[in-house]
Amino acid sequence: MSKKQFLILALFVAFGASTVLNAQIKKATNPIIYADVPDMSMIRVGDTYYMSSTTMHMNPGVPVMKSKDLVNWETVSYAYNTLGEMDKLNLNNGKNDYGKGSWASSIRFHKGLYYISTFSSTTNKTYIFTTKDIEKGPWVEHSFSPSYHDNSLFFDDNGSIYLVTGAGKLKIYEIKEDLSGVKEGTERVLIENASAPGGSIMLQAEGSQLFKHDGKYYLFNICWPRNSMRTVLVHRADKITGPWEGKVALQDQGVAQGGMIDTPDGRWFAYLFQDHGSVGRIPYLVPMKWENGWPVIGENGKVPTTLDLPASKGLIPGIVNNDEFTRKKGEPALPLVWQWNHNPDNKLWSVTERKGYLRLKTGRIDSMFVQAKNTLTQRTFGPVSAGITSLDVSGLKDGDYAGLGLLQQKYGQVGVKVANGTKSIVMINGEARKPVEVQNVPINQKVVYLKAECDFTNKVDIGRFFYSLDGKSWKQIGSQIKMEYTLTHFMGYRFGLYYYSSKTPGGYADFDYFHITDKITKN
Repeated sequence: MSKKQFLILALFVAFGASTVLNAQIKKATNPIIYADVPDMSMIRVGDTYYMSSTTMHMNPGVPVMKSKDLVNWETVSYAYNTLGEMDKLNLNNGKNDYGKGSWASSIRFHKGLYYISTFSSTTNKTYIFTTKDIEKGPWVEHSFSPSYHDNSLFFDDNGSIYLVTGAGKLKIYEIKEDLSGVKEGTERVLIENASAPGGSIMLQAEGSQLFKHDGKYYLFNICWPRNSMRTVLVHRADKITGPWEGKVALQDQGVAQGGMIDTPDGRWFAYLFQDHGSVGRIPYLVPMKWENGWPVIGENGKVPTTLDLPASKGLIPGIVNNDEFTRKKGEPALPLVWQWNHNPDNKLWSVTERKGYLRLKTGRIDSMFVQAKNTLTQRTFGPVSAGITSLDVSGLKDGDYAGLGLLQQKYGQVGVKVANGTKSIVMINGEARKPVEVQNVPINQKVVYLKAECDFTNKVDIGRFFYSLDGKSWKQIGSQIKMEYTLTHFMGYRFGLYYYSSKTPGGYADFDYFHITDKITKN
């Protein structure tokens, strides 16, 4: 073989190997987060992205997530600890705030300050939270009435601060410089009928997010045309006062509601979400480009499966995580993956009273899982996931219940109850919105192991429950539940560690750990 032939062969081999190697490089896939992270709002500051989302009745509220690549996210802070003190927020006197709390937020960065706006129909307030340090805080609350629905905060080049709000008929207000409310006399209709580009509408245009690009204003909304699917609408104008012209920007797989984000190297994406059964509303990224001054979303109008972005490293530990409940000096009592169901009573839980354990205590009487105080939750995730815990029931009193649940309106739980001095592992089915004890297994030991599994594959949406007496051999207990995303709770299913007393408060339950996995038992 001549030297020239050898070089040609070497180049061919190298090129072929490179092609194979490139084919093996993993890329990001949609959805980018297979878990309940709805109503996203997103900004880029330098080479770092920040995203806010909705968690409604969970506290602390308005999670803030961070990413370097738009795919791998971690929770870094929350805008608030609680919205206030009232029976609905505290799960007191039989009342609750399921499906409410705080809704869609808007995140912005302006002149060195981070802003998050949100609203609550429960308190009838609009909130604007500010901080200089988005990861460490503190967040400062500014609030005023009334509650402006699905508002979008916007800073214009001339220094004016605006709030866009509404459904169908969209309105715009100018905000006071001190964020204490709207300026009197600034209310006006921004777009009389923002739903019009969608045709005959079942759900009017809402979820506003306002941007400015190349001197033009762009407003993203969602609508739901009759006999169709959730749809992205975009309006544009040369001036914020209009006139506005709009069009359908994307109609595929119901992936809709969000906004747009650019990368440091000049690429553009729309960030949107999809209703995906009982796991919740899950985020998608869709490539976007500019044509004739309009954002064009999708590849030939479709949401791609793969993206030219780094592959996901998984949701653990950024979105969900294991917890051994062992804390070093200076560490927070609870990692940011945890949220309480409604307002917690901080006198009734601890990770220090018994080293290496989460201790939940009771201070009142409750009759069911969904009204229990201090249920500690994490997201479930797809396509399958399981939560596992070890529970020491030595401190339970007669009439007490403690264990692991799958929280939504149609809930299920596995745990230990004490009745007439006898401890039993029980599975309770709450699909009918009231607790039904399906199976009862008496025990005479103080430590038990509990597991809840979720199968979201192809929206089969099945929950199963298991127990173990040694942490190794598992037995399924009770009935499976058909998980359903109900608007009453308006949230994907959550794993929840619970403890409540039906007779005498004052006991305690000790959870040794909580482990989460993307594997479930094969049938």
